[in-house]
Amino acid sequence: MLFADTVVGDTGVHKPKVILIMVVVATVIFTLLGLNDTIFGEIMRPVIGEPKESGLFGNLSVGFVLAIILVINIVLIGFLPFRYQVIVVWLQLLALFLTFFYSFDLKIEFIRSKIWFMITQGVFTTLYISAISIILASFVAIFGAIAKLSSNGFAFAIASFYTSFFRGLPLLMQLYLIYLGMPQLGYVIDAVPAGILALTLCYGAYMTEIFRAGIQSINKGQWEASRSMGFGFGLTMRRIILPQAMPLIIPPTGNQFIAMLKDSSLVSVIGVWELMFLARTMGNKDFRHMEMLITAALIYWCLTMVLEFIQSRIERHYRTASH
Repeated sequence: MLFADTVVGDTGVHKPKVILIMVVVATVIFTLLGLNDTIFGEIMRPVIGEPKESGLFGNLSVGFVLAIILVINIVLIGFLPFRYQVIVVWLQLLALFLTFFYSFDLKIEFIRSKIWFMITQGVFTTLYISAISIILASFVAIFGAIAKLSSNGFAFAIASFYTSFFRGLPLLMQLYLIYLGMPQLGYVIDAVPAGILALTLCYGAYMTEIFRAGIQSINKGQWEASRSMGFGFGLTMRRIILPQAMPLIIPPTGNQFIAMLKDSSLVSVIGVWELMFLARTMGNKDFRHMEMLITAALIYWCLTMVLEFIQSRIERHYRTASH
């Protein structure tokens, strides 16, 4: 977060010119959406008459009223302290999303009958694959980063070829090459190990560059000073370089873990019973696709929010330690 602005001035959303612009823009957007044929049109029936026959007048009237409500809401939120603004906006957006999902006429009882199995089987498998893959990818990334920073041409060539190749191929293709291609060479790999190997190699390549950039950001003088004191390579990396590089490495690595959690859904194409596979198969069985897909989407969202919270705590820990 940026530092708090010490310049005292009016909040932007409280300026009359800004309010007028927001009303005009919101009115145009809502009018173009044609909301007179929705529940809003029914509410406005005393003003616009039959919603379906109100035409442009109905759309404009509904759009203007909704724009006024939206702008008043924004202006009122602007009076709240920062923390309460965040809470109120989150709750409002969540309510809008839930209303949008509810409009699909979901069968809640069907979701209740399936969600526990999706959590115990699908979420467990998703987290299991993701956790093992991110740990292995971190080890690959450390060695890859060291090799790319090495003066040894052989090590640099291997590391640079690895990162170029695995960052240059789609993850799904890598998954197919490992799971379907290796048996032609006489090596049969089960679905789960194939998925873990593909995720490890793919994200290890991306994380190699993250680790390389983090290590390279540390002043060269610290490396030279530690070496002059007789510290070995391993000790220098563990005690001097990596502790200082971690505050820079953690944020993008956390983002990679979140991305890996979502990309683990690709292993469903080779039959792994993770979250996406269960959502698709259980939805196909009873022709309730939207229920299962929305449920899986919300579960993925909850998992990523937990990971974001953990990432923020780790970042705070390293920021405090570095100061």
